[in-house]
Amino acid sequence: QLTESGGDSVQAGGSLRLSCTASGYTYNGYCLGWFRQAPGKDREGVAAIDYDGNIDYADSVKGRFTISQDNDKKILYLYMNSLKPEDTAVYYCSASSGDVCAARTVVAGARGQGTQVTVSS
Repeated sequence: QLTESGGDSVQAGGSLRLSCTASGYTYNGYCLGWFRQAPGKDREGVAAIDYDGNIDYADSVKGRFTISQDNDKKILYLYMNSLKPEDTAVYYCSASSGDVCAARTVVAGARGQGTQVTVSS
């Protein structure tokens, strides 16, 4: 089970930290990540990290977002800086397995209930 938290309403240029707690996942062998979905739009992979710490970001968030994981506490984080109105979406934590762990692949994984991020201009 994946449970996200940390979503909020902020002004453009602000920062947020999203957290995801995972139960039932050993983390080892899983690709963890975040994807988002804005109203009327397709899911967009944001970031992915594997157990070895290899990371991939979508071009739209590179340099602004940072993904990290605490393997002991089984918590996944997404640090979001320099937020833009176009970052407004429901953000989902994802866990998946497979040969490829990338931002584009996390959209297909198991997900939590999501947390709303709203960025106003």
